Amino acid sequence: MSSSDPYVAYASRLRGLLRALHVALPDIEASAVISSDGLIVASQLGSGIDADRYAAMCAALLALSERASKEAQRGELQMVLVQGVMGAMLLVRAADDQVLAVAASPKANLGMVFNQARKTAAAVPSPQG
Repeated sequence: MSSSDPYVAYASRLRGLLRALHVALPDIEASAVISSDGLIVASQLGSGIDADRYAAMCAALLALSERASKEAQRGELQMVLVQGVMGAMLLVRAADDQVLAVAASPKANLGMVFNQARKTAAAVPSPQG
């Protein structure tokens, strides 16, 4: 792929958004933009995370959560929060059925993480331009 390849330019823009997210909130330990079919588009993942497996699970979790929200008549899904003892993970829908996945440390202010994740997801451009 050449540097003039639109996909390379798109992925580079996304990596810039993810870097800005990490700078804005240092308690964010990992982030990724994932396609609806479970492929990594761009990421800033920590060591020890299998990117392919993580992407597939995040896409599946979001899809299942959307169906559960619809079944429970909760309206359109906005985000999914997974809280573990080692921190939180947040999934937010982005442009063209992409997913922004964010993992934050246990000491992170979740309100700030929610707010910044929503802003970042809204800034994710469509891959079609």
